[in-house]
Amino acid sequence: MSETETTQEAAAKRGWFARMREGLSRSSSRLSEGITGIFTKRRLDDATLEELEELLIAADLGVTTAAELTATLRRNRFNQEVTPEEVRAALAEEIAKILEPVAEPFELDPAKKPQVMLVVGVNGSGKTTTIGKLAKALREEGKSVMLAAGDTFRAAAVEQLKIWGDRTGAPVIARETGADAAGLAYDALVEAQRAGVDLLLIDTAGRLHNKADLMAGLSKIIRVLRKVDETAPHDCLLVLDATTGQNAHQQVEVFREITNVTGLVVTKLDGTARGGVLVALAEKFKLPVHAIGVGEGADDLRPFEARTFARSLMGLDS
Repeated sequence: MSETETTQEAAAKRGWFARMREGLSRSSSRLSEGITGIFTKRRLDDATLEELEELLIAADLGVTTAAELTATLRRNRFNQEVTPEEVRAALAEEIAKILEPVAEPFELDPAKKPQVMLVVGVNGSGKTTTIGKLAKALREEGKSVMLAAGDTFRAAAVEQLKIWGDRTGAPVIARETGADAAGLAYDALVEAQRAGVDLLLIDTAGRLHNKADLMAGLSKIIRVLRKVDETAPHDCLLVLDATTGQNAHQQVEVFREITNVTGLVVTKLDGTARGGVLVALAEKFKLPVHAIGVGEGADDLRPFEARTFARSLMGLDS
């Protein structure tokens, strides 16, 4: 790699870090201000640890995670005077340890051609936009991608996917509103095999108010795909909206009942003070987090990096 390319890559990374810090500012401000309020000129005693644990729970890090983080501080710094900055740095370090095992960028398996990814999540979570952004990133890497507009109930979702297809040069398989989603998925996989594409991304409906319908629809898509390729789908990506906070836990549980969720994308981290929910999800479910979204731009979905996220969440520099 040339020196110019290295400089450009470093600048891009700095730019993304700045965007992520800005995106997580609502979450980090809440935590930073709370920690400063607790630890200004105070020792790390039982009372401060209790207040800290309550703050972490309120920031959606979850009861288990909050208890673990405060227990670590108790072991290492109990009855010592600590500054708010030291507490934030110590917490960022421990949060990074929780997140590192799940930080797994999505990678294509060249042995699977096409690799079939089912993208699931409740309506409004950012599924269709995530598909478009993933397609863009992979097309920029020189991979061939096909999109299937399987959320056939929402004309807007189909139109949105077609726009992303035009932007990225990825063909889109679509049908009229209300068409059978499983039939569309079947046709899309046959077409993807014929075209020899690297990845087929299948959008799906996410009407969680009727779990039975959701289960039946997704189960049918999987059954039909296996008539074409008995190993499909190879991936099932669950897209979660960070603004839903603790409801994200229920969504993971519901979709895991229906299908084998293989990885997560967490979107809209810039629109919430609940960014801590990602830590709670990692602690509880141990599912790979492939990417996070901190904005609407096409480049605002990026591979998840544990340390960068942990430090941004605590309002610290990279």
